[in-house]
Amino acid sequence: MKGHRIGLALGSGSARGWSHIGVIEALKDAGIEPDIVCGTSFGAIVGAACVTQRLSALKDFAESLTWSGIVSLLDVSLIRGGLIDGKAIVKLLQKLGIDVPIETCAKPFAAIATDLETGREVWLREGPIADAVRASITLPGILSPVHHGGRWLVDGGLVNPVPVSTCRALGADTVIAVDLNGDIMGRRFNAPAVQQPLTETAEMPPEFLRGLLANVPPSLREQASAIAPKLFRSAPARPAYFDVLANSINIMQHHITRSRLAGDPPDVILAPRLRHIGLMEFHRAPEAIAEGRACVDQAMPALRRYI
Repeated sequence: MKGHRIGLALGSGSARGWSHIGVIEALKDAGIEPDIVCGTSFGAIVGAACVTQRLSALKDFAESLTWSGIVSLLDVSLIRGGLIDGKAIVKLLQKLGIDVPIETCAKPFAAIATDLETGREVWLREGPIADAVRASITLPGILSPVHHGGRWLVDGGLVNPVPVSTCRALGADTVIAVDLNGDIMGRRFNAPAVQQPLTETAEMPPEFLRGLLANVPPSLREQASAIAPKLFRSAPARPAYFDVLANSINIMQHHITRSRLAGDPPDVILAPRLRHIGLMEFHRAPEAIAEGRACVDQAMPALRRYI
């Protein structure tokens, strides 16, 4: 199959996106190397690490991440169109070596974002790769929008959660797509039967909230201290703020993904089973990576058929 080019479309999925690392590793073990990589949202992070040959560095960071480490990346900003400014995330990418001009990468790469004004899909293929990734991961309501090329950009998952079309446009003959939204519908709210004190909550440890509040301006800290526990913790029979936000985004991306994949289906689709991992549970990278590898093993007959 001389000249046959393989495209890898890495989908959005927030903390579930760590599974992309396992997928890429398992594909490599099977002798499958993508020639073109495109990523949306968290898929853009892992895709950027892949094309800059920094995937092992990203994996080491992911597997060592704790709640306190997550807090260090949450530079709270309540006046920039999102809860988190995102500069700390860019600094992390630069520290990991994921910081080169996209056009110098050995493989074609594109990060998908959305134009906030027009709603159009934007393919970021030039300039610093860390800046392109930052634009692609701008989850509405969480991260502040990015001003790039005269446009305000937000998360690419709003328009193209699994960028199969981008891979084909860049010249891929065969596209392997990783869909992280396949089983997210129906994720239950695990609300306690009785409201518990903050120090007893198992899902969001108190050190996480304390660290988050430490980044809030002093003039707003007292009010934020009263509000924050209610944002992260469910009341009996009622989802919390982040439950509502996360599941609303899940519903949207689920339907958009189904529509986009029906219109432009990949040759092979990989769908890790990750509904048990929540929006902000980035500390569960080992589980997600393992599921990514398992997903490739299960799809090996289809992969052998096409590649």
